[in-house]
Amino acid sequence: MALKTILSKQTLLLAGLGLTLMGCQYHASETEAAQTTVQPQGVVETIHGVQVADPYRYLEEESDATHAWVKQQQEAGHDFLAQLENKQAIVDRITELWNFEKVTAPTERGDNTFYYRNDGLQAQSVLYVKNKVGEEKVALDPNSFSTDGTVALSGVSVSGDGKIIAYGVSKSGSDWQQWQFVDVATGAKLGDELNWIKFSSAEWSKDNKGVYYSRYDAPEGGNLLADVNFNQKVYYHQLGTDQSQDKLIYERPQNKDWGFGAEVSEAGDYLLISISQGTDSRNRFFYKPLTVAEAPVVELVSELEAEYSFLGNDKSVFYFKTDLDAPNGKIVAVDVNRPAKTNWKTIIPESSDPIASVAIINDHLVVSYLHDVLGKLSIFSMEGVKRQDVDLPGKGKIAGPYGKRSKDYFYYTFNSYVQPQTTYKFDFKTGQSSLYAKPKIAFNPDNYVSEQVFYTSKDGTRVPMMISYKKGLTLNGENPTLLYAYGGFSISLTPRFSPANIAWMDMGGIYAVPNLRGGAEYGESWHQAGMFDKKQNVFDDYFAAAEYLLDNKYTNRSKLGAYGRSNGGLLMGAAVTQRPDLFAAVLPAVGVLDMLRFHKFTIGWAWTSEYGSADNAEQFPALLAYSPYHNIKERDYPATMVMTADHDDRVVPLHSFKFGALLQDRQTGDEPIIMRIESKAGHGAGKPTAMKIDEFADIYSFLMHSFGLAVPSKIGS
Repeated sequence: MALKTILSKQTLLLAGLGLTLMGCQYHASETEAAQTTVQPQGVVETIHGVQVADPYRYLEEESDATHAWVKQQQEAGHDFLAQLENKQAIVDRITELWNFEKVTAPTERGDNTFYYRNDGLQAQSVLYVKNKVGEEKVALDPNSFSTDGTVALSGVSVSGDGKIIAYGVSKSGSDWQQWQFVDVATGAKLGDELNWIKFSSAEWSKDNKGVYYSRYDAPEGGNLLADVNFNQKVYYHQLGTDQSQDKLIYERPQNKDWGFGAEVSEAGDYLLISISQGTDSRNRFFYKPLTVAEAPVVELVSELEAEYSFLGNDKSVFYFKTDLDAPNGKIVAVDVNRPAKTNWKTIIPESSDPIASVAIINDHLVVSYLHDVLGKLSIFSMEGVKRQDVDLPGKGKIAGPYGKRSKDYFYYTFNSYVQPQTTYKFDFKTGQSSLYAKPKIAFNPDNYVSEQVFYTSKDGTRVPMMISYKKGLTLNGENPTLLYAYGGFSISLTPRFSPANIAWMDMGGIYAVPNLRGGAEYGESWHQAGMFDKKQNVFDDYFAAAEYLLDNKYTNRSKLGAYGRSNGGLLMGAAVTQRPDLFAAVLPAVGVLDMLRFHKFTIGWAWTSEYGSADNAEQFPALLAYSPYHNIKERDYPATMVMTADHDDRVVPLHSFKFGALLQDRQTGDEPIIMRIESKAGHGAGKPTAMKIDEFADIYSFLMHSFGLAVPSKIGS
C-alpha cells in the first residue's frame, strides 16, 4: 500500500485510564471536530454527530498494559496451535515441495549478468553475478546479514557499467530501508550509507558516480512503527561522500502528501519524476534535463488526471503507457518541446484487454496484456504496427518482459497455480522463445488442475475465479476449500505458484482465487468499481464466489475457509462481520480493520485515496458501515485466527490487536478466536523461508481443525 492529509502528531492523555495514546492525531473536519470522552467501556467519540465506541483504544499505546496483552495472546495462540495434530506432517510436505532451486530472469549490466538464486530452503535468495566468460560468484548474500534471516535484501540497483551494486536492507520486515554499496569485482563494501528511505529505489547517473533516490526526514516522534510519513524528497548522492552532503533535487513542502519516484532515462539525458498522491493509480509527471547544468524541474503533467508510466525516449520524444481516456491503457508519444495534448500521438490504442506492462526492447514495444486475468504477450513496432504474438507455454501469468532497447532478445517468466516459475528467452531474429531456466520439482504438475470459471455477483457483474485442486477430486460438496482474495489498490491477482498450495491440494484441499473488483484485472474501471463508497462491491463479489463454490458442490459451509492479507485482511474482517454464516474459518492477516483511524499511523494516510477518510463528513458513513472493528456484535462467529506481526509498520498491528480483542469479547459461540502474532516480522516482505513454511503449516492446521478433519500423518503426491 502507499499515499493523503492529516494533522501533525498530538498526544492525548486519557484521564481515568492513565494511558498516553501513541499516534492519536485528531483531525477536525471542516464541519465538525471529533469529540472524545472516556467511559467505562473505553473511548467514545462523536464523529460528524455520530457516537462511535472504541473499547480497545488502549491497545494503540506502547504501554505495559499493551505488552502484557500481546504476550498473553501470543502464548494462548501458540498453545492452541501447538496442540493441533500432525502439524509436522504439513511442515514436512511443504518443506519437501519448497526445496527446489529457484532462479530469476537475468539482468545484464556492462559485461556482467546478475540474477537471484535460492538453492531451495535458504532463508533469503542470493544475488549472483556472472562475468562475460561465464565465471559465477556471489554478489550479495543476505543470509549473512543476520543469524535468523530476519534482515532482508529489500532492493538492488546495479550501476550501468555493472561494477557497483546499490542495495537496500530491511530489518524484521520493516518498510524502512538503509541503502549501502558494494564493489562487484572485489566484494568490498563501500563506506556510503543512505538512511530514512521508504518506497524508493536508487537510480544511477549516466556516469555511474552517484544515485538519485527519495527519502523522508527522520521521524520526529521516535516511534518508527506509528509516526506518520510525509514530505518525501528527491536527492542525489555522490559516491564517497556523507549523506548529509547529498544534493536536494526536488521537494514540495506545500504538498506534503506527494511521493516521488525517480528514474534516469536509458540514455542518461533526463531524470524522470513520477509523483504519486496516496495510492491513487493516477500520477503527475515531471522531468529534469541532465545534459544542462542546473536545469530546472519541468512539470510535463501537472494535474492528477491519469496514470503515466514512462517507457523510454527518443531525445525529446517520451513514450508513456497511460489510461487517459482509456481505462484499459494505451501507449502515447509526447514531444516535450511541444507538450500540448493536441500534439500527443497515440502509438498503440486501447483494446479490450488491459495492458499489464510494456518495455522498449530492440526498438520494439513489447506489451504484456491480461486476457481474462491470464497473460498475453505481443510485439509492436515503435510506430504501433503489430509484428506478432509470442507463443506462450500455457495459460498463466507472464512476468516481464526483461530486456534493454539495445538488445535483440528479452526474457520473461511464466507460472500458474500448479506450475512453478519458468524463464524463457525470446529471440527477435527467430521470432521464437526458448527455455532458459526450468526448476526441478518434487511433484508432477500434470497431476493437478487449475481451471477458470466465471460467476455472477450480487449486482449481476461477471467475475472470474481460478480453482485449483488435485486430479481425481470428486465434487461432492465435502472438500476442504480455501478462498483467497484481495480486491483493491488496482492490484491484479494473476496466477502465482506457491509450493504451500500444492501441499494443501495434496491434503485434498481446493484453492480458489476470485478476481474481485478493486483490482486491475479489467483495467481502471474494474478498480474504481471497488473504491470509496463502492467498496461493498468487493465484499459482495467475494461472498458470491463462496456461494458459487457451495452451489457447485466444491465444498460446504462447514469446510470453507476464508483468507486474505493486508487489504485482503480488511476483506476478511468484512467476511467475519457481514457473513459469519458462510465460513467455517476466517483468517484476517495484517489487515486494515479500523477504517476510522487507519490514516493516523505511518503510511496509512496514503490509503485515503482508495478508501476515503473518516475526517470527511461525506465519506464517513460508508466507512463506518463496513469498518470491521466497528461492526462486531455479540453473536456466534466462525473460528478465526487473526494474524499480524510486531514490526509491521505498514498496517500497524494495533488494527489486529483491537479487532481480535473485541471479537473475543463479543463471541457467543464455541469456535475459537485466536491471535497469531509473529515476532521480528513485518507486513510480509523479507520473511525468511522457515518462517513462511511455519505460517502456512499453522494456517492449514487451523483450517483442518476448524473443518473437523484430521491431518494425515503422511502427506505426499
